[in-house]
Amino acid sequence: MRRALTLGAALFLLAGCAPVQSGPAGSGGDEKTGTVRVWLFDEANRAPKEAVVNEAIAEFESARPGVEVDVQWVPVAARAEKFTGAFNDPASAPDLAEFGNTDLAGYAVTGAFADLSADLAAWPEGKDIDPSVLETAKSGGKVYGLPWYTGIRALYYRTDIFAELGLRPPTTLAELTDTARRVRAKRPDLYGISVGGKYTYAMLPFLWAHGGEIAENDGTMWNATLNADRAKEGITRYAELIKDDICPPAQCADFTGTQSVQAFAGGKAAMTIGGDFSRKAMDQGASKDKYAVIPLPGTEPGSVAPAFAGGNLLGVFRASMRRGLATEFVQLLGSAKYQEKMYRAMGNLPTLTGVQRQLAANDPFLAPFVETLRAGTKFVPSTPAWSTIDSQNLLPTAVQQIATGAKEPSAALNAAAAAMNKAFR
Repeated sequence: MRRALTLGAALFLLAGCAPVQSGPAGSGGDEKTGTVRVWLFDEANRAPKEAVVNEAIAEFESARPGVEVDVQWVPVAARAEKFTGAFNDPASAPDLAEFGNTDLAGYAVTGAFADLSADLAAWPEGKDIDPSVLETAKSGGKVYGLPWYTGIRALYYRTDIFAELGLRPPTTLAELTDTARRVRAKRPDLYGISVGGKYTYAMLPFLWAHGGEIAENDGTMWNATLNADRAKEGITRYAELIKDDICPPAQCADFTGTQSVQAFAGGKAAMTIGGDFSRKAMDQGASKDKYAVIPLPGTEPGSVAPAFAGGNLLGVFRASMRRGLATEFVQLLGSAKYQEKMYRAMGNLPTLTGVQRQLAANDPFLAPFVETLRAGTKFVPSTPAWSTIDSQNLLPTAVQQIATGAKEPSAALNAAAAAMNKAFR
């Protein structure tokens, strides 16, 4: 895949496994020589990422005599054990590490990561970080990581199928549903749109576009609001896509994000909600050269549904004995120069707006994702409880219950909200 995680996704989103420990964090130091230890996530195809990182290391070391950078590649599946060990034993921690933004809240409460707010504010390129993406790096008002890349989803559609059936790209979510039904009616061999009961990051834009929120913080604690009227409306509208006349629940109720995208890439659907990181999968499948992408529309013509801003951060451990060097290497990897290189190597969507504009101007594929970013993104509740909520599959279960008719929307969402509030408490 062109992008490894994103989050999610799920294609890689990193939610669900954040270890929440509360051991003491070391006070660290600011030595100017020695070895800077780095943890970065391993990839299915690591070579292009490693080549860019090695280029950054060579540049960094050449300007700093007596400094070496040592990178350890951490398998995503093993990250919980690795980070827990570092939190409980600061001496074993690296100087800096890559981690998912959905893991941030759980990591922040350990006190293991340094507050980079002042560092990013003083960094000349820091002012160019997309504001909504920067929010995903915050917990308790403090910035604990530099957003290295982000993952945004938009609407993929088959241009040949739309031409065959005389359809136009939908301009609202209601039109999307109607268009999907029309496709399924005329081409029953296709899903009108491939989505899934387990595809939370496709559902959330529907919730947000209708004015709902997952939860709200009253200043003291988080309280679930997905059973409020607007949130219920958005979730219900999404669940309506998982019906026999669009994407039959017998198959689609269990679809994850990966399976939804694979169905489209394999030529089995006229539309899907996929990420910028889904491009390689599309170009390797039956949909190659037969698709286009637009921002997922909102409830009104011309509006864009808020997308979930997935992605990974680069953070500095408080226990680092080389805090200044670690911060400088974070800023080098996160600079415009290396964000562009990482995009070309791995397809990672940059978090610096100038780089986004430059790349989108030369690559039309990126334009709808950048437009979605500029329209404003959203994020999950910034609390360690989110990992519990995610691991319990509370949102997917509610969507599946509504889509299959196992429960009425109010009953399904009331139960999910009660379980969420238990986790929040």
